[in-house]
Amino acid sequence: MTCLIDHLSPLVTKGLKTILVFGVTRSANKTPTGEYALSKDSSVRRCLPMLRSKFPSLTIAVDLCLCGYTSHGHCGILKSDGTINNQSSIERLAEIALNFAQDGAHIIAPSDMMDGRIDAIKRILLANNLGSSVAVLSYSSKFASCFYGPFRDAAQSAPSSGNRRAYQLPVVSAGLAIRAAERDVIEGADMLMVKPGGPFLDIIKEVKQRFPHHPLAVYQVSGEYAMLWHAAHANAFDLRTAVIESLIGMRRAGADILITYYTPQLLDWLKEAPQY
Repeated sequence: MTCLIDHLSPLVTKGLKTILVFGVTRSANKTPTGEYALSKDSSVRRCLPMLRSKFPSLTIAVDLCLCGYTSHGHCGILKSDGTINNQSSIERLAEIALNFAQDGAHIIAPSDMMDGRIDAIKRILLANNLGSSVAVLSYSSKFASCFYGPFRDAAQSAPSSGNRRAYQLPVVSAGLAIRAAERDVIEGADMLMVKPGGPFLDIIKEVKQRFPHHPLAVYQVSGEYAMLWHAAHANAFDLRTAVIESLIGMRRAGADILITYYTPQLLDWLKEAPQY
């Protein structure tokens, strides 16, 4: 935890206002049903009170998914035949969401893509008098993309078998992405998200046009980060210019919130080039 505080302290000093927390779990703590996510010894549950105390001005969003806690690496609990048990999954996710909220999260960000999870999370927050103090940022239009690879390697959260195409959105379908966002709006999501960002600018634009009163986050994912980094280091272009241009494209398409691994650099770049 000391490393986390040491990493964040200079960034907060530079103007960092919001973070998105992900949990990484040792293999020994992973089980088929991901119950370690509920443990007070888990990395997320240990860090939230510390972050609230150390950085009182920081808005803390927490990613909510089971993939980092399940031994099979899927985002939900599986049935005996290997398919998703949706009901058991959303019940577990709601339990975890309540714990994260009680531990100090300002925003719960479910990324699992289980049907009905926004409703389940909102209900449990409301039942515990947290509905007005903890927001839900839904990964509403999350595609089954190849651009997640570097993150899955770093977080050790890749599925041990199969893939996530049964619950994440097909990359060819705009209609399903809009329907997923609409479903989450109906269930009470406070904010929406499109993920990844760059390959889906058309979806960003349409989601924002359909739901203009919901703040829209766009996630520039690890594969996009790596693509820009490697191209810049191959002298294809200047990294700062390319990163800022890519993010401007997302903002122009309709993004209100940008999630990017280039945030540490951007805190410096934006001071050097305030016109952005």
